[in-house]
Amino acid sequence: MRREVGSFGATRHARLMSALTGPALTAALLLVLAGAMKAVDTAMTAGALRAVGLPSSKTLVRAGAGVELVLGLLAVSAGWVAVWWLVAASYLAFAAFVVAALRAGTMVGTCGCFGREDTPPDPIHVVIVVVLAATAVAAAVRDVGVPLAAIANAPGEGAVVAGLSVLAVFLLYAALVDLPRARRQPRRS
Repeated sequence: MRREVGSFGATRHARLMSALTGPALTAALLLVLAGAMKAVDTAMTAGALRAVGLPSSKTLVRAGAGVELVLGLLAVSAGWVAVWWLVAASYLAFAAFVVAALRAGTMVGTCGCFGREDTPPDPIHVVIVVVLAATAVAAAVRDVGVPLAAIANAPGEGAVVAGLSVLAVFLLYAALVDLPRARRQPRRS
């Protein structure tokens, strides 16, 4: 809590925004983006699941994408502790899928994380996704609350946090999509 002087010298107490608000918002928004992209185009995700021997119907992929989308939206708009745990579980399930694909040595042309994007599974996926899962766990344990409410209640600070979170989503998207592609390119001598 910090003390602020209001009109006519009266003091009021304003709650500081949690340091986890931005990272938690980023983790939830990336899940929304991934779910939305997979819901629109199920082909690559279905192919990735099929390549490692998992159920891969378009209906199942679309349902899973819908769950990701709803979990991300609930995390940012409701902030329930249980939802943050489910966000973490979603990221850990994806990390397990990527590890299984890498260990099996199966030719998986894409991990299916963003639907249509042709993104080969890569250890960088595992690292990033485990960090995102840890962020969601921290949001649950520390009860980060509702990121959108925190942003709305502190407009100046909230605008910065929202802007940096959106930037982080774009950077993470690039790291998850473009970095594995670049690592797969043959090196020129």
